Amino acid sequence: MNICGIICEYNPFHNGHKYHIEETRKQFEATHIVAVMSGNFTQRGEVAIVDKYKRAQTALKNGVDLVIELPVAYSLSSAEQFAQGAVFLLNSLGCVNMLSFGSECGKIKLLRETAGAVYYAQESDEFSTYLKNGLSYPAALQKAIEKFYTDDVIETLATPNNTLAIEYIKAIDALASPIKPVTVKRYKANHDSETADPSEIVSASQLRKMIKEKDISEFAPECDFSNTASLSNIETAILSKLRSMPKSMIEKTPNVLMGLENRIYKAVQVSTSLDELYFLIKTKRYTLARIRRIILSAFLGITKSDLKINPSYVRILGMNDRGKEILSEAKCDLPINTSLTQLAKTSDNAKKQAKLEERCDNQYALALEKKLVCGLDYTAKPVILS
Repeated sequence: MNICGIICEYNPFHNGHKYHIEETRKQFEATHIVAVMSGNFTQRGEVAIVDKYKRAQTALKNGVDLVIELPVAYSLSSAEQFAQGAVFLLNSLGCVNMLSFGSECGKIKLLRETAGAVYYAQESDEFSTYLKNGLSYPAALQKAIEKFYTDDVIETLATPNNTLAIEYIKAIDALASPIKPVTVKRYKANHDSETADPSEIVSASQLRKMIKEKDISEFAPECDFSNTASLSNIETAILSKLRSMPKSMIEKTPNVLMGLENRIYKAVQVSTSLDELYFLIKTKRYTLARIRRIILSAFLGITKSDLKINPSYVRILGMNDRGKEILSEAKCDLPINTSLTQLAKTSDNAKKQAKLEERCDNQYALALEKKLVCGLDYTAKPVILS
């Protein structure tokens, strides 16, 4: 067995994701693939367009063998914390040989060099100065890299999938994990590409825009879009919750630093839409994606303390027969199960994590076009394919 991990959101699953899976099997001779996937909330600070079980089923139909859930506190966090949580879960299985990810450069040696450059730049006086002068974290890091490194390293850090790839490498190194990072060069459509040419791979962001206007099945194989979700369906609920929150509660939200709670609090008092709220909070120091994540985390009650502990269990969303073989091979040092009810009983931290997942998924149930009742996270059945 040559087991390979993939960290993903599949929001929605598209031909580019299928290409990545196929190339992972072909280039790196992966016999089994386990995916760590965001649940119902994504790293962009949005709700997933379809629920996690439908996305798990699509992944299984397109080459993944086992799908496990990335806890919501990590899926709604920075690229660094997103990577840390996902790599921690893969490493905890004790049987994953490789981690495969897409990148714009397609060169693992260059990505490793750039990861080292990031370590160095983060410790530099220049990086601290740029942050103090009001630059966002990505912008400050980019300028620090530019000061010390050559153009190839600078260009590597300037593209989104390369940036995530670097965080995966850093997370593997931080754990001293035996997992080997490997990369597949992204094919055709770029991240956030606006193309809709049927001959090309269309990005997930463009597919989310297209979904209500046309049939996108040629771009998104096997996807079930029978009940989609949108943040607009819970916009009033989000604004209402934020209006009732004191600054002290906002300050406890992950990635709220340097007095940002004051800016958020003031903006909340006068905003009548999420777009207006984002606009009033945004400055050159805070990226829009970071603001979206913070606002959604505050609404869901995710706090900084939720990120101070590693994931407490491995929750299976779906598997096929090869997925069962992965589990037979696993030497997992965490509780592993399909049932959130059972996982919640394994430790105090597991109980806390499970309650957070349930609370967040209860809100997601209202974001769906066809709204659902509470408590489904405890009764949902995993996707099992033969």
